[in-house]
Amino acid sequence: QVQLVESGGGLVQAGGSLRLSCVASGSIFSISDMHWYLQPPGNQRELVAGISSGGVINYADSVKGRFTISRDNAKNTVYLQMNSLKPEDTAIYYCHAVVRPRLVDPYSPVWGQGTQVAVSS
Repeated sequence: QVQLVESGGGLVQAGGSLRLSCVASGSIFSISDMHWYLQPPGNQRELVAGISSGGVINYADSVKGRFTISRDNAKNTVYLQMNSLKPEDTAIYYCHAVVRPRLVDPYSPVWGQGTQVAVSS
């Protein structure tokens, strides 16, 4: 069983910063892509940023230049540094990873439980 646990959310004023972390634990042989998604109240979940095991990165246009995704493969951890936060960034942020639990297993998607980010104006 693989688990993803996010941390680092909270309440911050507009223009402030937060750093989210997501640690994968359990039976893990390898992790392929890791992502951060957000889900505003009443809206669908959408991709914020993604990073491959080799370090290829992509961002949603809305966060380019403000957010930075990174990962520590030795720690099975992905980070999201969020700067210049805006009220419209308010959402639950979810970590997502594509994980192979054992060498004999296929890669499968895993979701974290989410962490709340609230940005006040």
